Amino acid sequence: MNNTNSGFPLGAEGFSKSPSGDLGILLDGKYVSEKVKVQIAEEAAEFLKTSGRKPHLVAILVGNDGGSETYVASKMKNCEKVGFKSSLYRYDTSVTEAELLAKINEINQDDDVDGLIVQLPLPKHIDPEKVTETIDYRKDVDGFHPVNLGRMMRNLPCFIPATPYGILLMLQEYNIDTTGMHCVVVGRSNIVGSPMSILMARNANPGNCTVTLTHSRTKDLKEQVLQADIIIAAIGKKNFVTADMVKPGAIVIDVGINRETSTETKSGFKLYGDVDFENVAPKASYITPVPGGVGLMTIVGLLKNTLASARKEIYS
Repeated sequence: MNNTNSGFPLGAEGFSKSPSGDLGILLDGKYVSEKVKVQIAEEAAEFLKTSGRKPHLVAILVGNDGGSETYVASKMKNCEKVGFKSSLYRYDTSVTEAELLAKINEINQDDDVDGLIVQLPLPKHIDPEKVTETIDYRKDVDGFHPVNLGRMMRNLPCFIPATPYGILLMLQEYNIDTTGMHCVVVGRSNIVGSPMSILMARNANPGNCTVTLTHSRTKDLKEQVLQADIIIAAIGKKNFVTADMVKPGAIVIDVGINRETSTETKSGFKLYGDVDFENVAPKASYITPVPGGVGLMTIVGLLKNTLASARKEIYS
């Protein structure tokens, strides 16, 4: 396993020697995302110079869910930081499905808009699948539309779902060669787990893995995860992956963001991953923290998809 950190700083936590004798490296989402955003900003400035306009991302937010408010605000802030134009349309939870779909169709027809995202979750009376399929796949920078997922399956140019894309970018930045590794994905969602399993199996780097996709109904789940050279935890349960499920030297990618109320923080809540970080970190060769890991890379994936849409790199 290549454990060279390629000039990347270890995280503030620092690590002692892992049981395998190697130095565990924190996959620092803050550092990598800031580095990539500098590149995106340079390319966006060049796009503005040649086209006369900025890449434009539109977000739709329904209701006032605290987590959704935070995520959307972060996306809008990052658009400004890299020189994108951003627009936010807000609706009360009383908005009808027909009204929402009509707005999506209106945005689909706007040539000034390069990317459109509808923040999940949505109220129960609105079908998220219908919403996803209504978004023009050429502006689907979240990468959820069936056209993009189907093209991804066939390894054709497409918008890769933002979180898996961010994970790939992080592995690339740390020069981690995944060829021949056994990757175990924990969680089979259409947003992360399932596309991640496809991407890690494809003939590319990152990729070229033997992949096992596990979930809540998997028999002997612990034994399956113990075989992994790479663990991608995306099951949505706090500290689900424990130290006794991780072999020494494994690469651990924690996608989980589990919010709990807390009196210890100014925000009134604390974030936990799907991995028991404190006890797993000493065994891992590489590991992502929560917060400060995959979540920040998800935004980078979204920004890169939006820039690619503006430049017509995927669809003309």
